Amino acid sequence: MKSDMVKLVTFRLGQEIFAAEVASVERVLRYTVPSSVPDVPDWIAGVLEHHSGVMPVVDLRRRVELPDVTVTAETRILIFSTNAGAIGAVVDAVLAVASVPAGSISAPPPLFRGLAAEFVRGIAKLDDRLAVILDVDRVLSSADRIVLEQALQGAATRG
Repeated sequence: MKSDMVKLVTFRLGQEIFAAEVASVERVLRYTVPSSVPDVPDWIAGVLEHHSGVMPVVDLRRRVELPDVTVTAETRILIFSTNAGAIGAVVDAVLAVASVPAGSISAPPPLFRGLAAEFVRGIAKLDDRLAVILDVDRVLSSADRIVLEQALQGAATRG
């Protein structure tokens, strides 16, 4: 049945394949350098204008604790629609939209603890590779948003 299929946007971070549900991806942008914000965690790349405001941009490589790499022509910013608003996410490359049976998505293994367990929704088998499915609502926690808001307010009063 078609309703038993989950559509995923797949993307690459290093050699690893990650995914997010299509419904949570608003758009894909070519990479542009976000405006920096002082006093935020190093995995927050900065902010970009979005609609009539600004949205945080997360460097997903840093968020999942992968080493930094140089931006390439394939680097993209995925705009995620979350319950708390839009978030940009820098990824090495956007690959495709894939449909997978809902039953083929496994829960994260128990060894996923701490940071990874916070925002991994599951694991899906795509052809001969496994893709880590992100819970985009948890990539930027409420506490992270508060830190970012305070940093933006501080930058506005200093600037």
